[in-house]
Formats: sequence, C-alpha cells, structure tokens
Amino acid sequence: MRAIGTDGASAGRSGKGRRTGLMAGLAVLLVGGMMLGGCASNDKDDMAIPDEPAEKIYNEGLTLLNKNDPQAAAKRFEDVDRIHPYSEWARKALLMTTYSNFEAGNYDEAITSGRRYLTMYPGSKDAAYAQYLVASSLYENIPDITRDQRKTQQALNALQEVVNRYPDSEYAATARKKIEVARDQLAGKEMMIGRYYLKQRNYTGAINRFKMVVTRYQTTRQVEEALMRLTEAYMALGVVNEAQTSAAVLGYNYPDSKWYKEAHKIVQSRGLEPQENKSSWISQAFSGGRS
Repeated sequence: MRAIGTDGASAGRSGKGRRTGLMAGLAVLLVGGMMLGGCASNDKDDMAIPDEPAEKIYNEGLTLLNKNDPQAAAKRFEDVDRIHPYSEWARKALLMTTYSNFEAGNYDEAITSGRRYLTMYPGSKDAAYAQYLVASSLYENIPDITRDQRKTQQALNALQEVVNRYPDSEYAATARKKIEVARDQLAGKEMMIGRYYLKQRNYTGAINRFKMVVTRYQTTRQVEEALMRLTEAYMALGVVNEAQTSAAVLGYNYPDSKWYKEAHKIVQSRGLEPQENKSSWISQAFSGGRS
C-alpha cells in the first residue's frame, strides 16, 4: 500500500520501517518461550496430535519463525490454542499467531486474532502489543487514495487507541507517526474531490471539501494547497473578503509556500492584496493567522 499525496509523491513505508516497534514486543515472547532441548521439529508439515505438549508446539512455531516461514509458524501457534485452550501457552500463542500473520502479510487474519486476544486478555501486559499489531495490520491495508478511505479511518482509529490507552508504551511513538500518514491520506482524499468539484465549477462543493482539510486536517501537508484553493473558489464566487482572508492566513503561516505565491496572484488579479477578516471561519481556524 502506498499513501499518495496531492503531488503524486509516495508516502509508503519500507519493510524495515514497517517492523518498527514489532520486534521489541516479539523479543519478550521469545524469552518466555525458550527452546526446550530436542523439542523443536524440523518438519513444518507435522500434524498436531492431542498429546503433544503445548511447549513443544509453541517452540516449533518459534523455529519456523526463525526459518523465515511465518505462514507455517502461524498455523503451529494456532495448534497450541486449539489443543490447549485457555492455557498460558495458548495466550502466548494467540499473540504469536497475530505477529506471524502480520509478518506473512495476512493482515486480515492478524486483525482477527489480535482483536480476539484483546477480548480475551484485555488486562494482559502484552495488550499494548496486540493493539499495536492490529493497528499496524489495518495501516498496511490502507488503500490507494483514489479508492474509498474507510479502511484508512479504521487504521487511524486503531492507531489512536494505541496512543490513548498505552501512551507510555514503546509503541506509542511509532503509532503517532503512522497517524500522521493516515491523516494526510484522508486529507489528500478530500483535496482530490475538492479539485474535481473546482474543475466542474461546483465552487460550493469544492469549498466544503477544502474547509474539511483546514478544520480537521490542519497539521497535514495538504493544508497549504487547501488555503490556496479556497482563495481560488471564493474569488470565483465573488466572495472577496474570504478569498483575501484565506490568502492572508496562508501567507502568514506559510510565507515561503509555492501555494501562497499562487494565492497572492489570484488576489492581485483583481487589484487587491491579501487581507484577513478576523471574523472569518478561516481566521478562527488558524488562531495565529493575521494580515
């Protein structure tokens, strides 16, 4: 998945970055499931039988992970939960199932098992890690900006839950960075629709979309263009005061922006200069804005 900005630039994540914060949580589980001598199987196709010890199956899952076979590892961890339900090994295995599915790219399965873990063990010391895995799986499912963005909103909500519920956890900082990418994606979608309305001369529809960016996604990189487009749309409607205000606020907050230069040209084309109307919703949205 790649998050696409208004200029078409990719905000995608590298494989290395995708694992930020994941390995730290995994290390704790690996310590808790140290290899038992002679227990690990070298055959990933071994079938689980009822009298297999939970430790043995769990450690076979770890072996498969170490062999870079997360798909098979997930199945082995599922065997622990199936054969030894409600045991401490089953709890650990359920979390490892989530991690293994994430590593295998089975994000829907990771979301399902991660949510199940949170339902069954909400007070666990590993709950923060489970929530982070769920959020990261949703994040990896973010669609292209041209498509419906409900999954992006779901990812944003899950990431925000990591920050809200576990603010002091080692996953909160990484979650915050991913939140910014998701917010930029949602803002980019609003900009795409707004530009379409602008091209169709549906200025009111365009203004509503750009207003959403300014009020809801003000910290994203999309806001500069949104202010310029507001200048353009308001000027086309003859609402000169609002056009001047959006240009003035853009110039105050982003004086070196290419979008401010464009907004300034639009205002000057009518023989005017950017000037802020303090009662404008734009001015109020930017408490620091001034003419």
